[in-house]
Amino acid sequence: MTYAERRAAGEAAGALVLFHGRGADQYDLLPLLDELDPERRFAGYCPRGPLALPPGGAHWYAVPRVGYPDASTFAQGYAAAAAFVDELPYERIVLGGFSQGAVMALSVGLGAARPRPAAVVAFSGFLPVVDGWELETERPFPPIALAHGTYDRVIPVEFGRRTRDRLVAAGADVLYHESPVEHTIDGHVVAELQRWLAALAAERQSIG
Repeated sequence: MTYAERRAAGEAAGALVLFHGRGADQYDLLPLLDELDPERRFAGYCPRGPLALPPGGAHWYAVPRVGYPDASTFAQGYAAAAAFVDELPYERIVLGGFSQGAVMALSVGLGAARPRPAAVVAFSGFLPVVDGWELETERPFPPIALAHGTYDRVIPVEFGRRTRDRLVAAGADVLYHESPVEHTIDGHVVAELQRWLAALAAERQSIG
C-alpha cells in the first residue's frame, strides 16, 4: 500500500496511523501527525486508500448512504487497512482518522477478531452498518476519543453521538467532544488530544 511516513524523534513508543477521508490521499493528514504528536514520540504513518472512485482521489469504500458503506468496496478497503496495520513492527499502535478514515480507524481497531490497538481517535466518523463487519464487545476496549462538529452537514453529529452511546453501552471508555464546526477537525480538540496521546506514550515508556 502507498503511504506517507513521519519518523519518530528517537526510539518510537509505538505507531500512530492516520487514515484520510473520502477523495483525499496519503498526504492529507500528514501535518496532523505533528499536531497530535509534536514531540514525535510515535512513528507516524498515513496510508492511501486502495480505491479510485468518483469524484476522484483515493477512497476506502463507496458511499451509497451515509452510515451504510457499500459492502463489496468496504471489504476491500477494510482488508487493505487491516493488512497495513498488521504489518507494522510495533506492539502499540494508535489508529486515527477523519471522516471515511475515522470509519476505517474504528472498524480496524474495534472489529471482531481484530487485535486491539493502543487507542483509537476518530474525527467526524461512525461505526459502520455493513455486512461482513461486527463490533467486538467480548474483550476490553482500548481508550477511544471521538470528535464531531455540531454543524457537520456531510456526516451529521447524530452519527457521532450514536457511536459514542453504542461504545459506552458496550463498556468502552470514550473521550467525546462536540465542537461548533462543520465537517473538519477542530484545532482545540487536537490540542487536548496531544496531552491524551502523550500520556499513552509516557505509560509505554514507564513500562519499558
